[in-house]
Amino acid sequence: MVIKPMVRNNICLNSHPAGCAAVVERQIEYVLETLGGGCCGSGCGDCCRNAPEGVPKLVLVVGCSTGYGLASRITAAFGYGAATVGVSLEKPASDTKPGTPGYYNNLAFDKEARNAGLVSITLDGDAYSNEVKAHTAQAIRKAAQEAGIPAKIDLVVYSLASPVRVDPATGVMHRSVIKPIGKPFTGKTVDMMSGAFGESGAEPATAEEIANTVKVMGGEDWELWMDALAKEDLLSPHARTVAYTYIGPELSWAIYKNGTIGKAKEDLERAGREINKKHGSAASGKIAGAWVSVNKAVVTRASSVIPIIPFYISTLFKVMKEMNLHEGCIEQIVRLYRDRLYTAEAIAAPKKTLVDSENRIRIDDWEMRDDVQKETSARMQKATAENLESLSDIAGFRRDFLEVHGFAVEGVDYDAEVDPSGV
Repeated sequence: MVIKPMVRNNICLNSHPAGCAAVVERQIEYVLETLGGGCCGSGCGDCCRNAPEGVPKLVLVVGCSTGYGLASRITAAFGYGAATVGVSLEKPASDTKPGTPGYYNNLAFDKEARNAGLVSITLDGDAYSNEVKAHTAQAIRKAAQEAGIPAKIDLVVYSLASPVRVDPATGVMHRSVIKPIGKPFTGKTVDMMSGAFGESGAEPATAEEIANTVKVMGGEDWELWMDALAKEDLLSPHARTVAYTYIGPELSWAIYKNGTIGKAKEDLERAGREINKKHGSAASGKIAGAWVSVNKAVVTRASSVIPIIPFYISTLFKVMKEMNLHEGCIEQIVRLYRDRLYTAEAIAAPKKTLVDSENRIRIDDWEMRDDVQKETSARMQKATAENLESLSDIAGFRRDFLEVHGFAVEGVDYDAEVDPSGV
């Protein structure tokens, strides 16, 4: 079939297998060029076994199919030669409908990993469930056996993003919301496809909605994953675990940091502290440590519908590109691994990992620089429908949004027939 983007109300309803594969290949190329030395790309199969001491050799990524999770898996595999196990829940294609972007991303990653001689096992299922956790333990042992290394995870990346979660203990389904807390929020926003300005807002969340959002997007499941891996004796004493968050500028705090998402992210940080108490070197010596990494704003499948965020991100992108500071997911994660988690100092002594006063890794440091924020804020105040294109990068936001779904990718023929199975 010929697949064209179907965008309704700033939501893309389909995806393109060839475009998704091309984006994955491009990210792999960036990692190989930037890090080098981890995966030679020749298919020799020796990269993981010959990886330097201290870098990850066996990696689990929970939420591996898109965004920062996908970038984390690519960097571990092609930057350090690691065997990887990925977990995500995606919809495959049918005869009449394409699969989800993450479905095609996983196919592309597994194919490229095989071609490079890297061990890769991808599980499709509900990562919140006990059953998937049990299946993952089996997959970790299998991946280690295939790679010829001990079944000890060196790195656990928790990058799960889902609107719903069924609590495995109670069977109750919880739904998250993106809402302010205490009072309504209204902010200037921009339509990603048309470039038209408008007002966007949300009513304050109820106490139940706040609690549900924390249940879905907080840190409880991260803790359960670490407990399950420890129970199965699958954690290396050198293991690191990291989860991702976002803080952003004060102008977005009403809907983000101080809203329902912010409450969930506070719980994520709580979970990191609990994991360190229970499993960290100060407790039992089972792992090197747990960190929350504060990442930069990037375009995701959901960012186009959060009030004020498209306007802020498109303006931020313009400023950061002009200052040669712009990064996407893969650039951020390479910097996280290279300059934070796996520096020589951090490998020798995990406590020397560069963090802020709250023990958070900050790779949003370039976004939050004073000069970047001042210029971004000034442009947002000046922006009108007439000068938006010159003051912001709304075209870049639109392109990145479409790329997340495999569209608008350079070199892909979108008039050609493609097999929706992605095979």
